[in-house]
Amino acid sequence: MSGTPPSYALVAADEFNRRISNGYAVEVCGSHGAALEVAISGDAGSISGLYHSIGDLLSLLESNSGCPHALWLLRQPSTGDPRSRAVIARIGFIDEIARAAASVGGVVKARLREFESVRGSEDATFSELCFCILTANYTAEGGMRIQRELSRDFMTAGREEIAAKLKRMGHRFPNTRAAFIAESQPLRWTLCSTLQGFASGPEAREWLVENVKGFGYKEASHFLRNVGFRDVAIIDRHIISYLAGNGLVDQGKALTKRRYLEIELLLSAIATKLGIDLAELDLYIWYLKTGKVLK
Repeated sequence: MSGTPPSYALVAADEFNRRISNGYAVEVCGSHGAALEVAISGDAGSISGLYHSIGDLLSLLESNSGCPHALWLLRQPSTGDPRSRAVIARIGFIDEIARAAASVGGVVKARLREFESVRGSEDATFSELCFCILTANYTAEGGMRIQRELSRDFMTAGREEIAAKLKRMGHRFPNTRAAFIAESQPLRWTLCSTLQGFASGPEAREWLVENVKGFGYKEASHFLRNVGFRDVAIIDRHIISYLAGNGLVDQGKALTKRRYLEIELLLSAIATKLGIDLAELDLYIWYLKTGKVLK
């Protein structure tokens, strides 16, 4: 980050170094939009001490700016630089999300309960997997419409039959998506039980990306959220647009695996600040961007 840090951040760092320290010294090295980069030198003997000191710095940033902040990334010292590096996000928009929660929280919680009920059925779980295959580079509304009509076909029809029906219903990529669905049909009988063997959503996501044709991190995360996992983020264009509009990400950059996981850490920090989980946060941001609570 090469931008000039805001004055409140410099004041907070100076106050930390003069009053608190705890064996550490901080330097605000730069900024990019609403993100600050802070170098932290010193060694108080434990990682918990480092996090505690970052917490003290966050409090000072908030008191000097009147705006919530959260730790986004923490990079350990490297061979060429003995200092730890923290990226801290200014999240003044958190009040907007809180207002959305107050407005549609009941609807969102009901939708999350619906998601949790899906994983009790192999057929319903497989149907949801096919829905998430369909929505990639398409629309949630279009995927839901097709799912309602073709859910049984997903399980038994051949590739050409599925492709013909997808084409009739106006899907953008009928042949490719039909091939992905047909190739996934052997999972119909074991998907629920397989998912039950994973300790977390991120662990299940790795398996899905490796074993479901057409699934990247976004599609796998979408599917997991829709069958009751609440610890993965669906980083789609709406989420990117929202974070970019608030100065935290660049909208045009490619969504590599590393970038996906970094943005997921940002969303996790925001969710923690609000006292909710990633699944709930996703639905509130979707509501803010679209005015709808879908799936």
